[in-house]
Amino acid sequence: MELSARNQLKGKIKEIVRGAVMGEVMVDVNGQTMTSSISLSSIDRLALRIGDAVLVVIKATDVMIGK
Repeated sequence: MELSARNQLKGKIKEIVRGAVMGEVMVDVNGQTMTSSISLSSIDRLALRIGDAVLVVIKATDVMIGK
């Protein structure tokens, strides 16, 4: 799979929380948890399961830094 996004992080799914329409997928990336909100149909179509190796792709026009 080729993508234009440069921010691609390898991780493993550690938790999936299903809502009515959307779900939250928590991914462990080198000891840090990243959370993605995606549709339940995408979770099902990708057959996401806890422990799966996944690629977290970040494509954003803004990246904020706080101190």
